[in-house]
Amino acid sequence: MSKVDRYFRALWGGKRCGAWDRLLLLLLTTFSLPYGLILRLRACAYAAGFFRSYRLPRPVISVGNLTVGGTGKTPAVAMLAKYFISRGKRVAVLSRGYGGALRGGLGLVSDGTARILTPNEAGDEPCLLAATVPGLAVVVGADRYRAGLFAMERFAPDIFILDDGFQHLRLERDLNILLLDSDRPFGNGRTLPAGLLREQQGAAQRADLIIYTRCSSDDQPATFPGKPACRAFHHLKGVVPLAGGDTRPFSDLEDMRGMAFAGIADPDAFFRDLRDEGLTLVTTLSFPDHCRYGEEDMAAVLRAAATCGADYLITTEKDGVKLGSYRGLPTVYTAELEMWVADPGPLLALLDKLL
Repeated sequence: MSKVDRYFRALWGGKRCGAWDRLLLLLLTTFSLPYGLILRLRACAYAAGFFRSYRLPRPVISVGNLTVGGTGKTPAVAMLAKYFISRGKRVAVLSRGYGGALRGGLGLVSDGTARILTPNEAGDEPCLLAATVPGLAVVVGADRYRAGLFAMERFAPDIFILDDGFQHLRLERDLNILLLDSDRPFGNGRTLPAGLLREQQGAAQRADLIIYTRCSSDDQPATFPGKPACRAFHHLKGVVPLAGGDTRPFSDLEDMRGMAFAGIADPDAFFRDLRDEGLTLVTTLSFPDHCRYGEEDMAAVLRAAATCGADYLITTEKDGVKLGSYRGLPTVYTAELEMWVADPGPLLALLDKLL
């Protein structure tokens, strides 16, 4: 995460309260208000039929959020895909492919048996889904309707999952799932650029189901009246060698010195979770979200590891899929992230209705 990212997250989180900080936030709010109004008018135009939405010939489940940054969309999509595949259904994920060189162009990431595009081409999250969910077809494209037609022709899926689709109103959906962070579901309550919100809070009413993510054991998030809701928990399950192998317990690394690095929305939370699992991290290194890990980035990682005398490196699964082209790295692990829903009744009822 860059210094600019850190500053704005601290500003939006109320951790920067100086006179100049308050003045900047006030200035950003003058842009935030019209931005939020434009998005609200856009949603109303789709609802009224002024803008056309398109329907695919199979059910579409949208998984998305209201804020920028991580709320657990990729683990949620993987969880849903595994559920349907376990029921004998063919599943295709439609993703924009953010951060990939295709820049919104149509591309086949995986046909369910082999990964065809690289993370640099298709983006890290689609490739992570393709790598971790056997049998899943993944297609990227800015026009998700066109991507869906392509997937329909190639794979005839039974179910489409629209990744990060809450604001993609051009494609109709049969189930609209909204993910909200249980700690701060709406950030500071302001839309971009004065806050984390992509849309105003009222947009949550479009959801058919709300899943509150990153809950702790005693979290009881406030729900919207009449809106089904579930609580989801995230947990680091163990470590997997980047070179391949089975998941190992964190206890295998407890007596060693580790160096952690990540290019995700909130790397500090990832580092904190690793320490909570008992790992000794002698240093950490943050990169911007969706970092591609070029030669300079990897040189910085190796310099930091050598300087602190780390016995191993550890990163996220999302970062790990982008490191396959680097050979001769020291011992590298990825931390396997597990997500489960504590009260799945409302979710399962809606999923079964689709089937």
